[in-house]
Amino acid sequence: MEKGKGFIHEFHQFISRGNVMDMAVGVIIGGAFSSIITALVENIISPILGIFGGMNFDELSLNLGGATLEYGKFLTAVINFLIMAFVIFCLMKAVNGLMNGMKKKEEPEAPAAPTTKICPYCKSEIPIDATRCAHCTSEVE
Repeated sequence: MEKGKGFIHEFHQFISRGNVMDMAVGVIIGGAFSSIITALVENIISPILGIFGGMNFDELSLNLGGATLEYGKFLTAVINFLIMAFVIFCLMKAVNGLMNGMKKKEEPEAPAAPTTKICPYCKSEIPIDATRCAHCTSEVE
């Protein structure tokens, strides 16, 4: 019975990880976003294209003996995919532009204060607050 508790505990740790929860939220939001894009393409963009093209690809088919190849539906699916991909690309480009515009303009960091100085007598590098050079024992400012 101890193994069962260990397995359940490991499963609980796995499912409680942040990346699993993030993935689950991403899938849910992706599904909702997909339905929005599908509705946009089917109800707005495709009818507009139909006005200019004047053709419904869904009706195209080819009879081969006893089989009917409905290649028009395939063409419609490909065109819908390309339109969806283009719409998603444009939306993501706009969202990324907005996000980049909202980011704070980061000021360049000032260079760090020096921690060493050069001895004017022997030209050795010494700590900035040293009063005597460790190399030549000269007094420095």
